[in-house]
Amino acid sequence: MKRKKRLEKGIESIKEQIKIHKEKLNHAIENENEELSKYYEKDISRLESEEKKKENQLKK
Repeated sequence: MKRKKRLEKGIESIKEQIKIHKEKLNHAIENENEELSKYYEKDISRLESEEKKKENQLKK
């Protein structure tokens, strides 16, 4: 039970980080900052893959 709860909490945390990064990405695009927008795009994709990994662990 402990593992399941920890994974669920981790998934929620990652979802919050994705939301924050998407807002920052929109801000970077509005300010035409290419380097920062590329960074956030990469980081969002990394977080999304991490979220999928944790969801797969939760299903086990």
